[in-house]
Amino acid sequence: MPAKVYRYFINQSLLRAKIDEYLAQNFYEAGYAGVRIVQTSLGTTIDIYAERPALIIGRRGATVRRLQQVFEQVFGLQNPRIHVHPPQNPELNARVQAFRIVRSIERGFHFRRVAFAALRRIMAAGATGVEIKISGKLTSERARFEKYRAGKVFKAGHKVDELVDRAVAYARLPKGVIGVEVIIVKPGSPGDYIEIKSPEEVKEFVSKLKAEMEAAGEEETAKTLEEHMAPVRPEAGEEVGEGA
Repeated sequence: MPAKVYRYFINQSLLRAKIDEYLAQNFYEAGYAGVRIVQTSLGTTIDIYAERPALIIGRRGATVRRLQQVFEQVFGLQNPRIHVHPPQNPELNARVQAFRIVRSIERGFHFRRVAFAALRRIMAAGATGVEIKISGKLTSERARFEKYRAGKVFKAGHKVDELVDRAVAYARLPKGVIGVEVIIVKPGSPGDYIEIKSPEEVKEFVSKLKAEMEAAGEEETAKTLEEHMAPVRPEAGEEVGEGA
C-alpha cells in the first residue's frame, strides 16, 4: 500500500478521534454514545448517536446548525450533513452508562449507590458481564479506587475486540476529578466458542445425519457412520468377558 494511502487513513482516523472527543466533552449531558462519519462526493454525512437527541438538535435545530459551522470551519469537513439518532441499546453502551454514572455523581448521589444501580441495570439488559471502576478522592483526601464486577469480564484475547465495549468518563467535583471506567461484555459467542453437547443431542444429530445420507443413496456411508458412533464402553450392568 502506498505511503500516500497510509497517510490518508491515518489522517481520517485522527479526524474522527478529534470529532469524537469534541462531541463527548460538549454533549455528555445528552448521553453521547458515538459518531459515524461517511465522506461522499456530495459532502460528509455525520451520524451522531445520543441517549437524548433533543439536546444535540437544540431548539428549532439551533445546536445542529452551530455544529455544522464547527465541523466545516474547525475540522475542515466539506458540506457536513448531521443526523442524530438514539443508540440501539443504551443499556449495553459503555459510553452511555459511563456518562449516566458521571451525571449522577455530579448531582450528589453516592458513588456506590450509583455503581450498584448501573450494575443491576446493565446485567438485567442481558449483558454477559460488567465491570465499573470509580477512582479519585472518594471518601477522603487520599485518592483510591473501587471496582464493582458482575458476570464474566474478558480482559485479553480476541474476545475483547468482538464482545467488549469500554468507555471512560470524568466527574468534575469541587474536591477533585473522579474517573469512571465502564466495561460491558455484550451477549454473544466469540468465534472460538465450543459447546459440548449432551449424549442425547449427539444421538439425535447422528440419527438425522444418517437419515439424510440414506435418502441421498449413501447407505454404505451411513452404515460406516453408525459403526463409528457406536459406544465403545459396555452399557451399565453388562459384563465384559475375556478375550478368546
